[in-house]
This record gives sequence, structure tokens and C-alpha cells, in this order.
Amino acid sequence: MLRTFATASISALLLSSCMTPVEAPSADSQAGQPSQVAQAGPAGPHPGETVYKTRCAACHDNSEATKAPSPETMARLTPGHITNALMTGIMIPQAVGLSSKEVSDVSNYLAKGGGQDDSWTTAMRCPASRATPKLDAQPTVATFGFDTNNTRRLDPAKVGLGAKDITSLELAWTIAFPNAITMRSQAAVVGSTLFVPVGESNNRLFAFDISDNQKPCIQWIYEGEQTLRTSAGFGTRQDGKKVVMVGDMGGFVHMIDATNGKELWAKHMGLFEKSISTGTPVLVGDKVIAPSSQYEIMLAAQDAYECCKIHGGVVALDAMTGKRVWEGHTMEQAKPIKDRGDGQMLWGPAGAPVWNSPSIDLKRQQIYVGTGEANAAPAHKNTNAIMAFSLKDGSIKWSHQATPDDVFNVGCGPKGGAKNCSADTVFRDVDFGASTIIAKAPNGTELVLAGQKSGTVWAMNPDTGAVVWRRDIGTGGPNGGIHWGIAADDTHVYAPISYPGRSIPGQEVDPTLKPGLYAVNLNDGSIDWKFEVAPDCTDARKKFVPRCNSLFGLSGAPTVIGDHIITGGLDGRVYMVERKTGKLVWTFDTARNFETLNGVKGNGGSVDNASIVATNGLVIMNSGYGLFGQGAGNVMIAFKPKK
Repeated sequence: MLRTFATASISALLLSSCMTPVEAPSADSQAGQPSQVAQAGPAGPHPGETVYKTRCAACHDNSEATKAPSPETMARLTPGHITNALMTGIMIPQAVGLSSKEVSDVSNYLAKGGGQDDSWTTAMRCPASRATPKLDAQPTVATFGFDTNNTRRLDPAKVGLGAKDITSLELAWTIAFPNAITMRSQAAVVGSTLFVPVGESNNRLFAFDISDNQKPCIQWIYEGEQTLRTSAGFGTRQDGKKVVMVGDMGGFVHMIDATNGKELWAKHMGLFEKSISTGTPVLVGDKVIAPSSQYEIMLAAQDAYECCKIHGGVVALDAMTGKRVWEGHTMEQAKPIKDRGDGQMLWGPAGAPVWNSPSIDLKRQQIYVGTGEANAAPAHKNTNAIMAFSLKDGSIKWSHQATPDDVFNVGCGPKGGAKNCSADTVFRDVDFGASTIIAKAPNGTELVLAGQKSGTVWAMNPDTGAVVWRRDIGTGGPNGGIHWGIAADDTHVYAPISYPGRSIPGQEVDPTLKPGLYAVNLNDGSIDWKFEVAPDCTDARKKFVPRCNSLFGLSGAPTVIGDHIITGGLDGRVYMVERKTGKLVWTFDTARNFETLNGVKGNGGSVDNASIVATNGLVIMNSGYGLFGQGAGNVMIAFKPKK
């Protein structure tokens, strides 16, 4: 069915925001229709080159600072990817003033990827004996943090990996997905079935059977109408039906029959039209709990945009119908605050998106999430905060703001920028991106753990929101500090550090702090060990991770399997360390070309967000994250124990 409430599929261009609006698109624009590759013409500059240089280059030639994909990354896309992003996706405001020919020209100029050949999906279809998922087992991975406590901890016996097996892994197989550049979504795992969202692969969710762990096959494929964005969630509804859930760029949650891949419902969960889904939906009893994020942070770079009016929160949907049950807002509705000096009003409060995945406290009937920065001044008290919402009705039970006065939009800098920028800000951009964890310390204290892009690990009292302890591991920055996730066991929380940051007023950075993994004691927040990583940036590796000299820290969420922790780096390397000591026991470089099982051209790149899971004697992960100046890739990689 047509999703009329929000925008359509946008591919990986969602973070670009530097094109200058002039006037409305011409009437001959064919929204959403992939353009055809330009025919060869007279020698000379490509007609799309001028459009790119005048309208796009300011962002895309400076991708690390602006968070926009680089030209090299966009070259992997098809013209249709880019056309859809400009004409029917988040890039609509940046396409204002471009004719349909100019859109076609710039799409063809940037895109080098060919049309998607799906013959591999037919060749990989399961035989009848393996075509239906067997879903009687308890899920190994049901949500972002594997279970509703979000610990990201797996039992080696349940995933078929002994202590000696896991330290002697070798490559088993690789599957590549055509035209994908960002493998952002983690699989849900039940028995021998992996439910893998690959949003850039025609908005699809794949069910892979790995009962023969050397010969995976496709059981079914679900295709949405918009780019699937979140990791996959799994659960059993009260009617007994096994379901998979995934959120998309338009703010819709899709509930899919896990047995056959048929859509049960797809409903908008966003609090606003410009809301998006980033955190994984979680099935809890008769409700689906879905975090609501937003992309106004990008739109604010346009001076013509009336900023800022939207905010984040948490929404509960009825599991049977998708009907909205309640909304949990991080703040009140925005109102006009002041004239920005040109007759256009600045609005507020705004911001506090929830782009992490919730932990669910069934004992207290509470939901814990972290929020992002403000998009309008003054910064609301629930920005950059750890929050508890009622599972019953979405009311706020408590909130703790970690970093006040943090107002940030793309296009703004310490000295200003676009007209929607604020001078009243500490200019940190230190959201809570890591999902919260429910844990109990050895001393018996119950905790809610959270990781912030400032590099801080927080331990909170789940009843009151009072700080039990905090551990600063540097000062972090926009891409971390602690970025996508933390993991925990009975004694420690494990915090990957992408970048320790620089000294700021009131907080000096210890020069001994390096990018790596830190074991933080649950009793008191002390650091018991650290595993450091250093750059390895040969010319051969630069082909896959071009900024490997500076982007080599740990940003994605780690995974604990028994006595070991597996974590990935922004430069494509994956590491396994001993859980009790931090000693390195295994490493593998994914920044390379792979010979793939499905015959699709594939390579690894940056390892980010979350993806490291295990089941049926295999460790399985994604490689490739073509945003923020990082290394694009399109592969799912499986490792097996050496014989």
C-alpha cells in the first residue's frame, strides 16, 4: 500500500544538506522515477558536473565535516538511487530549483553503479526442505541489544561456539548486496534463520537459512516502499504469530510474518511528518515500542527553512493492528520565539531525537532511552538526556540531562553559519546514541547504563534517575566518544571509544586515553582494563577506508560471547579480546575485496553501528558504512571455527 504520510526511499544521500534552494521544481519533474544513464555526447564536461559543483560540492567534497557521502561513495549508487533521494526523499528541500533534466544530469554524473541484477536471489532460494523458517527456539537476537535488557551478551553454548572454537575463527562465506554502500542494520536471529534488513537493496529484508552453515539460502524476501533503516526486531504476538519488525526512513514500522515474509501491517510511528526510524522496534506484550528520531537537524541548514519545530520521543503501537496506543514526547510543542532578523521566526523548543533502541524494564514497567541535542535555543532540559518513560502510557517518569545548552544543526559552527544557527550553545553535539542497558552490579545495585558521544559512561538509579556514578573517557565529539553502543556482563560495562576528543573548558583529556575498548567496573565506574587500537593506513587499505589515518577507532556496538568480546573498527578491522583482561586473541581485516558466495561483487569497509551476532556455530557481521567520510562496503561476512 502507498505510504502517503512520509517521504519515499532516499538511499544513502540522507545526510546531505548543502544545495541552495531557488524555486520550485519544474512541472516536468518525474518524482521517484529512476533516470536513465546519459547517452554519449560530444566531448567536454559532463552536464551534471556544473550542477554538482555549484549545488552539491560544498557538502559532498567535505564529507567528514558535513556528514554527507563523498563522491567516491556516491559513485557506487545507481542514478535511480540519487534521483529518488532528490525528488521523493529527504533531499527534496535541496532539489528545489532544479529542473528534471538537472536532476537527471547530476544523478548520472555522480552515479557509476549499474542496474541491480537480482538473479542471485533466485539462485540462492532455499529448496523446499529449508524454505520455511523454524521458529520454535527462543530468539538468539530479538532486538538491538539481543534481549530487552540490551546487554549484547550471548551464551556460547546456545550459539554453538565452544571456548576454543571462538578464538580460532576463519572465513566461512561472504554475501554481497548490489549497490549497497552502508550495511547499517543488525539481523534478528531465531534458530538457524537470520532476518537481515538491507535498506539500500530495494528496501528489502531477507530471511536467510543457515541450517547448513556452509550453504546459506534465502527463505523469503520482504520489500518495503521506503528505505529500511533500523535493525530487525523479533517477537511473538499474543495471538501466537511470530513476527519481524523493522522501521524505515519515512517513520513507518513494518510488522512482517516471520514464517513467510508477508506484511501484516505498516504504520507511521513518527511524532511528526519529518520523523524517521533509527532505533529498533521492540515487541513487549501487546505493544510495539518504537523510538522516534528526526532529520530537522539537516533541513535547518537551509535558510529558507522555518526552524525548528519537531522533537523526538517514544511511540507505542498496537501489536495486532499497528494503531497508535500512546505517544511519549521528550518536550512540549514548539512555538515562535523570536525574529531571526529577516522577518522569519525562530521556533523552539526542538530536538531531543531518540535514535537509540530502548531497554525495557518489566519489573518497573519503564522504558529507558537516551536523547540527542537541541535544534533550537534555548536547549530543552530533556536534550542530551537519559529518560524513563512509562510502559503503560508513555508519561515521563524521570529525566537526567547530561549536557545542557547543546544546540546543533548541520551548517552551523562555533562562529555561526546558516541563519537558523544559535549563538547560545556549547556546540558539543553529544547525543546519547548508544542504547541503554539494564544491569546489576556485583554489589547488588541495580543500574541503567548509558553511553554518550561525549565519551561518558553513565550509571543511573532506575527508580529515581539519580546518578550512581559516571566515568568520563575523554570528551568525545560528534562521531563519538561512545557512538552506537555499549555491552555489559555481570561485572563490567564495555565502552568502545571512537575518539577521546580534545580538552574543553573545565575538562582536560588524559593523554593516555586512546581509541579502543574500555572495561568499566559496575560497582564504581573505575576502568579495570583497556584495549587500544592504532591506525594502519597502507595504500592498499586506503582504497576501502580512505580516512584510515584518522578514522580507526571503535564506534559500533560490541558483542560479548562467553569469555570474549568482539568489536569492529571504523577502518574495517574486527577484534576479539578476552573479557577479563582485554588481551587481543584474534583479528581480521574486512577492508578488502571478497569472493562472494552469491557471485555479486563485494567489499568490506568501515564497521559501524551494530551487526556482530552468532548462531549455529558461526559469527556473522556486516562491513561497510559509506557515511561521515567512512569506508563504503556491501558485505555480510560469516566466520567459522578452524578445523
